[in-house]
Amino acid sequence: MWAVSTVTMLVLAGALPDFQLQSAGGDSATTIAVTAAFGAGAFGLLSSLVWPLLVRLLLLVPALVLGLLVFFLNGSLLLLALRLNPSGRGEVAPETAVVVAAVMSAVASATGAALAVRDDDAYRRRLYRLADRRRRHAHDHPGPTGPGTVFVQLDGVGHEMLHAAVDKGLMPTVAQWLGREAGRPATHRITPWSTDWSSQTGASQLGILHGTNHDIPAFRWYEKESREVMVCNRPSSAAELQRRAVSRTGDTGLLTLDGASRGNLFSGGADQLALVLSIAARRGKDNRSRAGYFAYFSDPANAVRTAMSFVADVFRETGQSTRARMRKQRPRVGRGGLYPFIRAFATVVERDVVVAAVIGDMLAGRAAIYADLVAYDEVAHHSGPGSRDAGKVLERLDRSLALIAQVAEHAPRAYRIVVLSDHGQSPGETFLARYGLSLGNLVRAGCGLPVPRRAQRTHSGAEARAAVRAALRRPVEEGGEQHRPSRRSGPIVLASGNLGLVSFPDVPHRMSREEIDRRYPALLSTLANHPGIGFVLVRSEEHDGVVLGAHGAEIPVAELTDEHPGPLADFGPGAAAAVRRTHDFPHVADIMVNSWYDPDGGEVLAFEEQIGSHGGLGGAQTRPFLLSPVAFSAPVGDGEELVGAEHVHRVLRRWLRECSGPQVPLEAEPKRRAA
Repeated sequence: MWAVSTVTMLVLAGALPDFQLQSAGGDSATTIAVTAAFGAGAFGLLSSLVWPLLVRLLLLVPALVLGLLVFFLNGSLLLLALRLNPSGRGEVAPETAVVVAAVMSAVASATGAALAVRDDDAYRRRLYRLADRRRRHAHDHPGPTGPGTVFVQLDGVGHEMLHAAVDKGLMPTVAQWLGREAGRPATHRITPWSTDWSSQTGASQLGILHGTNHDIPAFRWYEKESREVMVCNRPSSAAELQRRAVSRTGDTGLLTLDGASRGNLFSGGADQLALVLSIAARRGKDNRSRAGYFAYFSDPANAVRTAMSFVADVFRETGQSTRARMRKQRPRVGRGGLYPFIRAFATVVERDVVVAAVIGDMLAGRAAIYADLVAYDEVAHHSGPGSRDAGKVLERLDRSLALIAQVAEHAPRAYRIVVLSDHGQSPGETFLARYGLSLGNLVRAGCGLPVPRRAQRTHSGAEARAAVRAALRRPVEEGGEQHRPSRRSGPIVLASGNLGLVSFPDVPHRMSREEIDRRYPALLSTLANHPGIGFVLVRSEEHDGVVLGAHGAEIPVAELTDEHPGPLADFGPGAAAAVRRTHDFPHVADIMVNSWYDPDGGEVLAFEEQIGSHGGLGGAQTRPFLLSPVAFSAPVGDGEELVGAEHVHRVLRRWLRECSGPQVPLEAEPKRRAA
């Protein structure tokens, strides 16, 4: 490593005019080589010893800002290394020092990786040293001695999309696990499962990690008693939703026993937390949500590699969006502004940090690890679920799975790797692009209220935005959305993919169809008969609840079945049960609106600015997957279906029990409530 770094420094000194390793009068080749060797050695030692201390001193700096400072901090270490040279030789301009330090760190990282690959024994010894070091410094409770389990959530990857990616050769690791390679038996099985009506990360992950997603009607909704808009990716809302789930089940979560939660919205009851949104709003030493960033960036090679990849992905997205615009691709949404940086954060920074945290957990021998990788979901929202851009992200995610599997071979305990998704994504243009007005303006028109000439664009609900804001220590939902709307502000219309929610804040209870008709006679018919809307759910004084469709179609909620779906006919099996369950939630909106769905093309119309969306019923968004080792019992019996995130939670609990024994409860039962 030292030799390669020395040669790299000599090459850079010859190529860069502002970098000198000899005196003005010239030196012999031996003297120059000694100067380079001393500079490379000093830089390597400073990187190993000073860099972690420097990162610790910068704990108050937002994590994303720290990532951007990597180059300048590394350049400063190089300047210091040259100043320490006893020969007095070696000069470099500050701006050139940044380049030299970055190249040397990258070369050192590549050299280390190459040496590890060529020497399996050295690689194994390094992994065990890391594991021993982590175990010596860990304060975990003693865990079980059986196999551990790693749950990797590929956010937004649907069941059909995973199969398509494997068929195209984009995910060779998954293909190998499924036995697609000749001569290799299948080590995993794949099972589709169905989401609830709210097909989005907040509802799915809360159900998976905490055993209940009761009263999560959408990604965002209005609660009348508190006059507050709840948003699943707002830290304060995530913390409250987790508290409600724990209160309802009486159980802290899936990861209570020696667990780790990485990159998730919720903790799952884990002791080891990093990049967990539900604790990001806390201040003080107890907030460990951002600890993963500093643990990762404490290695200068990691920091430089990720920072360089971040910049490369920003340029990649800029080129891809420019190409799409020049080709006039349709559908298309705006991808300018800060989006290239948000995308790069999701596809590079968040991925690298979370994967590194998972590897650390495995080397420490933790029993249950759950991690969420949001890269595909973020790109698919803006480029499309089946786009080439999204396919490239799946390739990189597959490499992350391969790395986790490789580390599992050297971990102090056996690990079983489960890969799952929380929802899929359905393609289609936006409601605004097709009809020239937003859902909010359609509601205002139906109410007889003035409609702005210029339609306001809705904010994307992509999970990566909240992660970026938490990293920047600004954990608040996007500024264009009111946190506590006024009761005089008129109807509140919120979008969750292709699911819309309409609430009337001046009425303290859930309004009935009859009340709405008396106040706004044209509203419900305007919504139900609009070609971009599939169906509408509203409370009824006569039938308790009713689903409305075009041309006067309607059916009471109590009569909804797959055999008699009424306006839900195009949405397929399970839609009736999902709507019926949501209707009983305490915080369901006055009017629930699901967009039109084309069962032939699988397209929906998003009420947000997304061409790949999820949040409601219709198409691939409601069909995620569960990829599990065949060593586990089958998720469901023959002829049974895996329906709902709460059902997935019970399956994962059963598997943890199979690994760890009876100390893992079979399931978290909801508390009995007094009448």
